[in-house]
Amino acid sequence: MPDPEPISRPTAPARIFAIANQKGGVGKTTTAINLATALAATGEKVLLIDLDPQGNASTGLGIARSDRATGTYRLLAGDADPAAAARPTYIPNLSLVPADGDLAGAEIELVTLERREFRLREALAPLRGQSNHYSFVLIDCPPSLGLLTLNGLVAADAVLVPLQCEFYALEGITGLVRTIDMVRRSLNPTLQLQGIVLTMFDRRNNLSELVAADARGFFGSKVYDTMIPRNIRVTEAPSHGKPVLLYDFRSPGAQAYIHLAGELLRRERATVGAGP
Repeated sequence: MPDPEPISRPTAPARIFAIANQKGGVGKTTTAINLATALAATGEKVLLIDLDPQGNASTGLGIARSDRATGTYRLLAGDADPAAAARPTYIPNLSLVPADGDLAGAEIELVTLERREFRLREALAPLRGQSNHYSFVLIDCPPSLGLLTLNGLVAADAVLVPLQCEFYALEGITGLVRTIDMVRRSLNPTLQLQGIVLTMFDRRNNLSELVAADARGFFGSKVYDTMIPRNIRVTEAPSHGKPVLLYDFRSPGAQAYIHLAGELLRRERATVGAGP
């Protein structure tokens, strides 16, 4: 595994990433689960927040729907803090705030609340203290640009965008980039585009190569060198309630997520090293 050592910053606040793309089926939740697992495997303390009412990240980590009494809805409602809502998973160093059943109605309920865009940011405020338990917090946002995703973007330090290597995916990402710019201007001035991860890449398909080239031409170094291949093991793993790293560690998909975690840590070390 490349760069396996955790980032040395014992008193630093957690780095909070929103994993977002308003287009469904791009590998967003798969990336959230497997990147969180790969980071945890390096020794980083990781919290994954399932902000998608579909609850696929919770299912993918083996949490039954009947076992999600305290979750993301309670965070948004102000009825629980991260310490109460987070639960350990069977993966060492990885905790999860599951998507509880009431999250499906949260988008409607948020409309009438004051500071509705800041509910998740305020709930996660304890993680910005220097004595917090986590190095990384990953927020799996729903496939939309509604209030739940907006809460994720306002709560985050940066956005990680999975981009499927297909034609329509490139068209759709422009809407997300505009939303990120809007959030930065009016709600979260420190929000950054952390990076873009190319997913479902197929070297046998010329279109995948063209989309990858176009993405790199437009976004430059923001596009990760690591690309997640189209791989049957990646699609099979959620049905077993496991990340692909545990389902089939030697598969190309699992190895790609290990390399992605290493690349993310290298970028984060460069960020920490460039700081004051």
